[in-house]
Amino acid sequence: MDRTCFSAIPLYTETTVVVVPKDHVITAAEEVTVADLADEVLLHPLDDVFDWDAPPGEPAFERPATTEDAVELVAAGVGLLVVPQSLARLYHRRDLTYRPLSDGPESTVALSWPEEATTDMVDDFIGIVRGRTVNSTRGRQTAPASKTAQAAPEKSERAQKPAAAAKATPGARTARARAAGAKSGNPAKPAKRGKPRRRS
Repeated sequence: MDRTCFSAIPLYTETTVVVVPKDHVITAAEEVTVADLADEVLLHPLDDVFDWDAPPGEPAFERPATTEDAVELVAAGVGLLVVPQSLARLYHRRDLTYRPLSDGPESTVALSWPEEATTDMVDDFIGIVRGRTVNSTRGRQTAPASKTAQAAPEKSERAQKPAAAAKATPGARTARARAAGAKSGNPAKPAKRGKPRRRS
């Protein structure tokens, strides 16, 4: 990738694997090394993602045009193929399998974009990828709330006060009524209650 025109953020490094037929001797091992491939024919497709001039081992007579074509040649018994694990899964076949290559080349997955296309939205997205949140000090500051928006909660609080007074309990209303009667000279008398009837 041309880093003079593009910016990039590395995300993760893929596992490198060697694709082999299911009955190949390599399948007996949990993982293999480059030295284990010294006597094997390794295919080198033209769209190879690894930055090497030639893979280890014996070169094939021709270079396949694509990784998919190379996988077909592995199935035909022509040779083996070293690829990132994601490509081995993409072109998976029932008659093929793969094993991790512990000391092979690595392929890094990155997020890239043209430098000239960097905008505020791109900056926000980059921040999310890097783990920043909207409350991060490195994020863009949001505009302060307007005075009208700040005054709205105060008005709502005032409107709630009469409603709270209307929801007074019966005991509170009785106390208010007695206080009003005392001021006018006619104290309110409590309501008479009948005597409980005796059961025969």
